[in-house]
Amino acid sequence: MEYHDLEWGRPVRGDAAIFERISLEAFQSGLSWLTILRKRPAFRSAFAGFDPQAVASFGRADVTRLMDDAGIVRNHRKIEATIGNAQAVVRLIEAGGEGALDALFWSFEARGAGLRPAAMADVPATSDGSRALSRALKAIGLTWVGPTTMYAAMQACGVVDDHLVGCGASAAV
Repeated sequence: MEYHDLEWGRPVRGDAAIFERISLEAFQSGLSWLTILRKRPAFRSAFAGFDPQAVASFGRADVTRLMDDAGIVRNHRKIEATIGNAQAVVRLIEAGGEGALDALFWSFEARGAGLRPAAMADVPATSDGSRALSRALKAIGLTWVGPTTMYAAMQACGVVDDHLVGCGASAAV
């Protein structure tokens, strides 16, 4: 509940912070979010605070270290994807400057929508924005960034506000 009340749906800015959310959402695929939240401190430690430059430099020894780390989700494909995604993010930042991932991610903000869901059944799994964001991220080389995963990341980062009408935790309150 603390995550929902204090973090989820609140605006998250900065390349490293966005990279962390994208990475954690990818690791969450097929698992419960609670599992990821419980392991988040270990993820942050294992992945150098999700500094894209640091993660991009990870090699085979780091992959082995991560696969041996019981504090994180030890999925080889997701670990390799996180390293590859960091490399893509570094290329994006080198081309567009500091804040390039943040700017790209937030460019898919649902401007003017203003309609918050009344019930959980009204919360979509994807949106036009998440499908477009997924395509944009894949185009620059990221993986594990499908439309559903990106919609969850957009929710987590406050790009969309899916707090139910009447929820006091909404950033709009």
